[in-house]
Amino acid sequence: MQPFEDPNVEVLDEVIETDVYNLVVFNDDVNTFDHVIDTLIDVCAHTPEQAEQCTLIIHYRGKCTVKNGSWEELVPMRNEICRRGISAEVLN
Repeated sequence: MQPFEDPNVEVLDEVIETDVYNLVVFNDDVNTFDHVIDTLIDVCAHTPEQAEQCTLIIHYRGKCTVKNGSWEELVPMRNEICRRGISAEVLN
C-alpha cells in the first residue's frame, strides 16, 4: 500500500455535467453606486466588500459577472435586479 492511499475511500465513477450561467450586470448613467451595492447585497447575498468591488468593475469596464449558477437560480435574481432599475442578463 502506498503511504497516502486509503482503501476505504469511494471514487465517484459518474460525472454529471451541468450548465453554468453568468449573471451579468451592466453599467448605466442612472443608478448610484450605493443603489447597486445595496442591490447586490440584498439580491445576490454579496458581502459589502464584494458588492463594492463588483460595482467598481461595472463602472469602469461596463459590466461584471456578479454571480454564477444554474439558470433556475439566476433568473429570479436577474428579475429582481431589473425590477430595481438595474440592467442585468443571464448569459451562457
